[in-house]
Parts: sequence; structure tokens; C-alpha cells
Amino acid sequence: MPAIGRRLWAIAEGYIPGESTGPEPAMTSHETICMLNAGETDAQVRITLYFTDRDPVGPYRVTVPAKRTMHLRFNELQDPEPVPRDTDYASLIESDQPIVCQHTRLDSRQAELGLITTIAYSE
Repeated sequence: MPAIGRRLWAIAEGYIPGESTGPEPAMTSHETICMLNAGETDAQVRITLYFTDRDPVGPYRVTVPAKRTMHLRFNELQDPEPVPRDTDYASLIESDQPIVCQHTRLDSRQAELGLITTIAYSE
């Protein structure tokens, strides 16, 4: 299969609620970036976070293997620092190979949880 996707993606909206309802880890409130690498070469991905009131943080680095998908919770990013909860942020995803990115949020602060998903913006 030929490589599909783009090398530069942005998610302008990000927010991880500080509270959750339900069993962990499945129902822990989170943000996820879903990345598809349909190409023949592993993708080296850099994620940088932008905030309203402080300097950007990053890059967080991950590898998305060739012909694979990765669902990465922003909650799990630790290096260079954990992603703050209850804080607005945006993310820039840069890849050395074409990939496809989708954004998902699970907000389980209430028992009637909310789940949203959308394709990220690409250049």
C-alpha cells in the first residue's frame, strides 16, 4: 500500500479534565491522538504542546511503526514533562513520514460521559 497522509498536523483544541468517573484506566478522562502509518517506513513523530499562558513544551517523541496504528493518550506523555490537567492546550504533530491523525476526547467527569472525535488539521 502506498503511504497516505501528511507530515504536519495540528489539533487546536486540547483539555484533559482533572476528574473522572468509572473504572480506571478505561474510563479515565483523556485526550488521544490516533495515528495511522500505512507506509513502508517507521514514522518518527514529534509532538509539541502550546498553551495560552506559557511557553510550548516538547517535543514528545514517539515512533509509529510501518503499516501500524498507534492510539496515544496525551495523559501518558511524560517526557519532557507530564501534560497538565484542567489546562487548555493545542498540539502540533510533525512526522518524517506521511501519517493520518485523528483526535479523540473522553470526558468522564459525570456518569453520562462525553466522547468526541475529529480528524486533525493537516498541511
